[in-house]
Amino acid sequence: MAKINSQTCILGIESSCDDTSAAVYIDGNICSNVVASQKIHEEFGGVVPEWASRKHQQNIVPTVDAALRKAGCTIKDIDAIACTQGPGLMGSLLVGHSFAKGLALAAGIPYVNVDHIDAHVLAHFIDGNIPLLPFLCLLVSGGHTQLVVVDQNLDIEVLGKTIDDAAGEAFDKAGKMLNLSYPAGPIIDRNAKLGNPNAFVFNTPKVEAFNFSFSGLKTSILYFLQKETQKNKSFVQENINDLCASIQHTIVSYLLSRLEVAMIETGIKHIGIAGGVAANSQLRAELHTLATKYQATAYEPKFEYCTDNAAMIAFAGKLKLEQKKYGTFTDVCFTRK
Repeated sequence: MAKINSQTCILGIESSCDDTSAAVYIDGNICSNVVASQKIHEEFGGVVPEWASRKHQQNIVPTVDAALRKAGCTIKDIDAIACTQGPGLMGSLLVGHSFAKGLALAAGIPYVNVDHIDAHVLAHFIDGNIPLLPFLCLLVSGGHTQLVVVDQNLDIEVLGKTIDDAAGEAFDKAGKMLNLSYPAGPIIDRNAKLGNPNAFVFNTPKVEAFNFSFSGLKTSILYFLQKETQKNKSFVQENINDLCASIQHTIVSYLLSRLEVAMIETGIKHIGIAGGVAANSQLRAELHTLATKYQATAYEPKFEYCTDNAAMIAFAGKLKLEQKKYGTFTDVCFTRK
């Protein structure tokens, strides 16, 4: 096994959904972070799993090659490989996982399996403004919403999670109801800046402890739009900015209300957000407002570490390698809620 230290060169591979990504981590620095996105899913309003896995097969070799070249190294310089084991789309995971194992076996180097959700949270510790510990983090992505605590050893404890749909999915489904392109989150964010967040009111569910639920919110939006468009067929078009602002305000307020409860009950004063929805401008702004209210410190990841990327996989892999938590060639990819 390669000696794992601050000089170790780690190749990270991410393929959990529709983005193929590869990154190289050397001497405590992300030297490359290449992402190949798939535009093919946009016209269908969501990711088509079979197409995603086929595109990963096409993209993974040139993406890894680009990451190595950008970092100024070859596979001979790589000491270990980290790859996303799950959760995610099974076919997409299988492409990256199989490639990583085959490459590690051929190169005679170790590899580790990384949990995709943990990697999003740990992206805070790659570089930049690194949180003090313990750290309370709200993870919000297309498929997952969780509240977690990161302890002094960078171990992650899940306090609560969604019992059905995720925040990112709520944005995308709402966007589809508004006839917006996929992914709808960034479009809603832009339109919301031109609208009134209090123009319309939507119901938010009440769930126990620190958990979340978004299925009821989506239903509330659907019924509201059906009712209003029966009166006026142009309702959505005429009120698009106010609708986007109101929907975004509802989702963001709901997310941060659960984070606020967790802050009060745990007493933790270092808080942050992670995942694709962490790029939302209102969520970022109101996170700092919440921190100010409780004299806490707010942290937000760099934009390139919000969406699915291999930099976070390489860094999380580095931590596992330091703990000698190696993968085996009989490991299989998995999914979880």
